[in-house]
Amino acid sequence: MRRVAALLALALLTGAPAQAQLRGHGGPVRALAVSQDGRVAVSGSFDQSAILWAIEEGTARQVMRFHEGAVNAVLALADGRLVTGGEDGTIALWQPGAAQPAAIFAEHQGPVVGLAVSPDGTRLASASWDGTARLRPLGGGTAQVFEGHKGNVNGVAFTKDGRLATAGYDATLRIWPIEGSDPPRIVTVPTPLNALVVAPDGEIAAGGADSTVRLFSADGAERATVEIGPSPVIALALSPDGGRIAAATVVGAVAVIDRRAARPLFNLVGPGLPVWSLAFRSDAELVTGGGDRLIRRWDMRTGEPIGGLAMARPHDDLAAFAGDRGAEVFRACAACHSLTPDGGNRAGPTLSGVFGRRIATAAGYNFSEPLKKLDIVWNAETIARLFEIGPARFTPGTKMPEQTVNSAADREALVRFLERATAAP
Repeated sequence: MRRVAALLALALLTGAPAQAQLRGHGGPVRALAVSQDGRVAVSGSFDQSAILWAIEEGTARQVMRFHEGAVNAVLALADGRLVTGGEDGTIALWQPGAAQPAAIFAEHQGPVVGLAVSPDGTRLASASWDGTARLRPLGGGTAQVFEGHKGNVNGVAFTKDGRLATAGYDATLRIWPIEGSDPPRIVTVPTPLNALVVAPDGEIAAGGADSTVRLFSADGAERATVEIGPSPVIALALSPDGGRIAAATVVGAVAVIDRRAARPLFNLVGPGLPVWSLAFRSDAELVTGGGDRLIRRWDMRTGEPIGGLAMARPHDDLAAFAGDRGAEVFRACAACHSLTPDGGNRAGPTLSGVFGRRIATAAGYNFSEPLKKLDIVWNAETIARLFEIGPARFTPGTKMPEQTVNSAADREALVRFLERATAAP
């Protein structure tokens, strides 16, 4: 069934005319990477798929469906192979055109959110919300584990001399020796770190929740800070020549920074939705992916979009519920769940008809095995309980991000809103 679905999706996508904006994902574009020759891009989405794109043609060459959750990280290797990392904790290695992965790495115990390949192309590093980074030979073999972060590891990159750098939610940058038993160099900053890149000259750039990009020497000494505000930096990309850093934020702004001068050059103006991912195609072109489900191309000489810039936002399921407190509480869930039958499944299943439905039975969604074994029927009581104690305790084995609604009044408003908004028309 996965193969049939992938082939159908690919047929639909490749029938589209060439365009500057690449369309095909059913959810926000969470991850982006571009091949060394700049001809193809690979994207990962909250819709649980990855897509290989021919950039100039604006068409999809391959749709990859394997992960049981959002595809959070992607790589395009020099030999044409692709790597995807998912919310399900697995990493998949793909041959071009293949319907199934050539290899699967399943050591992580939490979502994989970062991938990096060594300069010689032989080793793959990964960052996970299980609190570890791992390093494995691409040709097969045991993965080396890097432990020490207190919480999510959000970024990973190789340093110029082959060491590993990691960025964590615990507000630390760590530079790890690959050989020997020496401890890592730990640099503590005032804010959680969400993204990490390393320049050709060895300088390290990290993006933080305080709207700041920090620049460090190869040994972790802070050289400069660049404030791009007003919202958290959630993704970074480095131009091939190392001269520019693109920094994406939750509110949709993308700042382009002169790295050596440590100052912003200009901002890219999009539709205002979160930009989750970006990658340089060349020194002159950047591609971005975000909450509008599109991949956009930008001219780095001018800061202008390449081709027409479609500014329309996706349909807002909540527009008809303006002023409803329950709808406002639900807005944090809207990226992963639709409310209506035509909204379909996203990173999570559609909530259409959820009241009275047994857990893990929504059509067309790939649920984890632990959820299928739970004896839960969704109703006002069980939905309220889910958000009172959190998904990890109420529904063990879920891929749903851990979150609670602490206010009893807000939980009640959310439940009443869902009763109305998800009822069959």
